[in-house]
Amino acid sequence: MPNSKVDKTASRLTLIATSLGFLLIILDVTVVNVALERIKVALETDVSGLQWVVNAYTLVFASLLLTGGALADRFGAKPIFVSGFALFTAASLVCGCAASISVLVAGRVVQGVGAALCVPASLALVSASFPDAADRARAVSIWAGVGGLALAAGPVVGGVMVDRLGWPSIFFLNIPLGVIGLWITLGYAPSGSRTAGRGLDPLGQVLAIVGLAGLTFGFIESGGLGWTHPLVVAGFAVFAMAAASFLLAEARSADPMLPLSLFSTPAVGAASLVGLLTNFAYYGLMFVLSLFFQATKGYSPLVTGLAFLPMTALVTIANLAAGAFTARFGPRLPMALGQALAAFGYFALAGTDAGTSYVTIVGPLLAAGIGVAMTVPSMTVAVLTSVEKQRAGIASGVLNAARQTGGVIGVGVFGSLVAEPHGFLGGMHLALLLAGVALTIGCLVSAIGVRYRTAAAVTEC
Repeated sequence: MPNSKVDKTASRLTLIATSLGFLLIILDVTVVNVALERIKVALETDVSGLQWVVNAYTLVFASLLLTGGALADRFGAKPIFVSGFALFTAASLVCGCAASISVLVAGRVVQGVGAALCVPASLALVSASFPDAADRARAVSIWAGVGGLALAAGPVVGGVMVDRLGWPSIFFLNIPLGVIGLWITLGYAPSGSRTAGRGLDPLGQVLAIVGLAGLTFGFIESGGLGWTHPLVVAGFAVFAMAAASFLLAEARSADPMLPLSLFSTPAVGAASLVGLLTNFAYYGLMFVLSLFFQATKGYSPLVTGLAFLPMTALVTIANLAAGAFTARFGPRLPMALGQALAAFGYFALAGTDAGTSYVTIVGPLLAAGIGVAMTVPSMTVAVLTSVEKQRAGIASGVLNAARQTGGVIGVGVFGSLVAEPHGFLGGMHLALLLAGVALTIGCLVSAIGVRYRTAAAVTEC
């Protein structure tokens, strides 16, 4: 059989290259948080400007992920991954050289385009490189685990680099690593399967971008303008109209960017919702706690990064445990446990103030980080073991679009609450309580919406 001839070395190198790409893409979501205070001073901006630095990337990333999945299915995962990775790497140079907030935000937008092309294609390449179902499940767990590690490692890496080399260094880091990843991919990755005639659904894409842009604008500007300001209300109204039009267009389209039939499988809908809730809480936490550590506690970027180090160290172990749990029991158990543990961490952090010692903070931080690390690999396996192999690209796009949309909302909500007149700490406490409630809902969704799958069931997919 042709699949039995897949070279193991090439498969492993492909996993390294795709995981490296995923690591840099996810790292750029969180690494920037510890640089926010330095960026604020260097580029003379405010909290709203900082929110756009974070959300310009995640907004475009979330908006274009489904198109990235469709392109990978239509033209092959390898050329789309290479194109996206190259664009992301080039945009990182622009970000590092930015001398104004507008140029930095523009560079982050282009980074988001590259990231959206990369992620679905990278997962499709992993799937194509490991034809054996058990090997594929392990490879997917490694790939997803690298993303979970990047989420937690971002503050530590960013803190060290910003403190020692300045904030532009967090973007310059992507350039040599991106070149290495591209070289490996071009030399060893398979082309991936293609779906002839796969449409791109431009109407759906435009509506998705408009809707998420309206939602992001509403949340970010509500902090400075107030929730009832006409521009803020207009942003939310645009989101509501675009979202309704998007669902209608996708239901009627012969070749939609978001096949609603995917959600006929309960695990896909449940995992996507859990991904949204997870990133809502986690991205919001990283944004607001980085500001808390530096502006309220007086930590330097380096100390802020090191404050997250215990969480980062245990995330690797939690990722491995999640992969083993998923292979043995299926994705439902680690998803539910991860959400419950993370919810506990957020509720425990909700009483933090300027006088709270770091020793008191670190326990809840560990719970939040380990909870996310347990959830991410298992939710990815839940989706990929529920769809046909030829739909791996679009299924990955759906899951990651939901996750990045959650991140956009999280940064917007947390940022708007800490910018409210009642003060930073009051807004932070409310945001953390909301995040804990969201993760509690995610725990219930995981337990109810994802069916129990044994190792044999996973292997057969």
